[in-house]
Amino acid sequence: MSGQTRGAEPGEPGSAAPAVDGRTAGAPPTYRADLAAKPPKLRVKGLSVTYIGRDGHETEAVRDVSFDIEDKPGAGEIVVFLGPSGCGKSTILKAVAGLIPPTAGDILVDGHPVTGPGRDRGMVFQAYTSFGWLTVRDNVEYGLRLQGMPASERRALSDQYLASVGLTEFANRFPKDLSGGMKQRVAIARTLINQPRVILMDEPFGALDPQTRWGMQGLLLDVSRTMDNTILFVTHDVSEAVYLADTIYVLSARPARILHQVETPFFQNRDMALKSAPEFRAVEKRLLDMLYAPGAATA
Repeated sequence: MSGQTRGAEPGEPGSAAPAVDGRTAGAPPTYRADLAAKPPKLRVKGLSVTYIGRDGHETEAVRDVSFDIEDKPGAGEIVVFLGPSGCGKSTILKAVAGLIPPTAGDILVDGHPVTGPGRDRGMVFQAYTSFGWLTVRDNVEYGLRLQGMPASERRALSDQYLASVGLTEFANRFPKDLSGGMKQRVAIARTLINQPRVILMDEPFGALDPQTRWGMQGLLLDVSRTMDNTILFVTHDVSEAVYLADTIYVLSARPARILHQVETPFFQNRDMALKSAPEFRAVEKRLLDMLYAPGAATA
């Protein structure tokens, strides 16, 4: 797949992580992709994306990103992309979703090339994306209705997924009646009900207050454990990355390149107390050293 991307706006909202003397913040890169095996659940190989603005100016957002995510039947997995705002994290997710074409490289899901959006992938954005004129239930059932599923089957499935995100009693309400956290639960249920192979989440909790954000993080962990999903999650919050992730990819400043792969320890209990535990803080420190150490490599 090739061809430059036109008319898109690079960058992501949020607080920016500092760079050092114009160089990538972080320790020297340690990550090298190993793509020797047969295509796994998700393979991204040599992905590069360059935006061309209306004035013809080129902005390189992603450069030569490669990684594999294996299929682990019966085990949910959360893979987090951690890096400074505007580094290209969201661009990687949008390319995997099929929303923007790569300038170079390949993306495969179960060995099949990604050429556009598909039912095997579902995306949850930071901005609330519910249809305001539809009830919560109708929003959740929207994709199933487009597929032509009978109403009785849609109702049974929406009951299940509304219960899983704690919205059963709000099924007949409209988005305007919901809090921010509830609106994101609607988006998550609407994505899950279509049973995608890969769920893509672009800083979905970034606009939420700390208490609601904590609750949504717990919900996401429950979803991962009980629904056997592979979730790709973008954040620039180090604590959130450690709390949610099984695997963390640390990205450079724009253009995004993968500098490090960090496997988080197995935490028996992921609760509020964990965030002050020594083993949790040790992983946080390691990531912060990678992101902010002076004399960082440009990769």
